[in-house]
Amino acid sequence: SADLANCKLMTFPIGIYKAMRSVTEGIHCISLANNELKSITSRFVTTFSQLTELNLAGNYLHRLPEEITSLLHLRAINLSRNRFRRFPEPLATVPTLETIDLEENEIAEVPMDKLASMASLRSLNLRANPVGPEVRLLVRPLVPFDLLLSPEEPIPKA
Repeated sequence: SADLANCKLMTFPIGIYKAMRSVTEGIHCISLANNELKSITSRFVTTFSQLTELNLAGNYLHRLPEEITSLLHLRAINLSRNRFRRFPEPLATVPTLETIDLEENEIAEVPMDKLASMASLRSLNLRANPVGPEVRLLVRPLVPFDLLLSPEEPIPKA
C-alpha cells in the first residue's frame, strides 16, 4: 500500500516514481484522497499496473486517462467528492471492477448499457449527483449491481 492522502498534492510526485521503481509491481492499494489533484497521468496508471484499489476521493478530478483500462486487477475505485460532470467511461471496460464510488460529483448522465455489461460490478454509488429520472427507473434485474442514489427531492408546492 501507499498512502499519500491529505498531503496537499497538486500532482503525483515524480520522485516517488523513481524511489518506488523496484517495488511498483507489489503495490496493490494507493490512496491519494483529499489532495488537490486536477488530473491523474497515464504514467501513474501504467507505473502502478497491479493496483486492486485506488482512492482518489476529495480531489479536483474531472476525467481519467484512457490507460485506466489497463488496470486489469482493479476491484475498487473511489472518485467521490471530485468534479466529474460525466461518468468516466474508461471505467466501463475494466473487467475486474466491483465497486465504483462517484458520490458528490456533478454527474447527470450514466451509460447504463455499458455498466450493465460489466460482469464484475457489484456496486455503483451515485449519491449526491444530479442524475436524471431515467437512471432512477433502472432497477434490478435491468442492472445486476447495487445502484446507490440519493432520495429524490420532493417537488416544492407553489
